[in-house]
Amino acid sequence: MPGKATPTREDRLKAALKANMARRKAQKRERAEEEDAAAEGQSDRQDQTENG
Repeated sequence: MPGKATPTREDRLKAALKANMARRKAQKRERAEEEDAAAEGQSDRQDQTENG
């Protein structure tokens, strides 16, 4: 039997860790974008009240 037929436990854990890290990175990016949008929205409202 050439090659590995089934991945080892270490291979499965490595793949799961890689997927988890990618998911966390994506979540962090989304949260940062949401915070930026919220902060931008608040600054726009402040500008309107100051200039209004």
